[in-house]
Amino acid sequence: MTTDPIADFLTRIRNAQMAGHRIVEIPASNLKKRITEILYNQGYILKYKFEDDSKQGVIKIALKYDPTSKEPAIKTMERVSRPGLRQYAKPADFRRVKNGLGIAILSTSKGVMTDKEAKMQNVGGEVLCHVY
Repeated sequence: MTTDPIADFLTRIRNAQMAGHRIVEIPASNLKKRITEILYNQGYILKYKFEDDSKQGVIKIALKYDPTSKEPAIKTMERVSRPGLRQYAKPADFRRVKNGLGIAILSTSKGVMTDKEAKMQNVGGEVLCHVY
């Protein structure tokens, strides 16, 4: 059991991309499912599939690469808030990720969403990670 499941999720994706894997399998949870959906909707991953074969379930993620240069679509995934130091932000305090090219994923009172969605709904929350 890991103490920080979000950091484990991000690390598994980073490691799979560095190794050049096409598919990565991650133990499922509701939070991880929502983050996976956000990454798919923003165009960072190719496909995803939830499987409930085992007790916990598995998320299979097909990673996206550039067809010519073979570079991964996700350049960087960094954990912002961590168990030892939580980071919260109000909509007015959201900072732009990579000059507006990346996204921040937040956990708000209205669910897990991107920083742009949270700003439109005028809700703040815990900044989970930055992706670009």
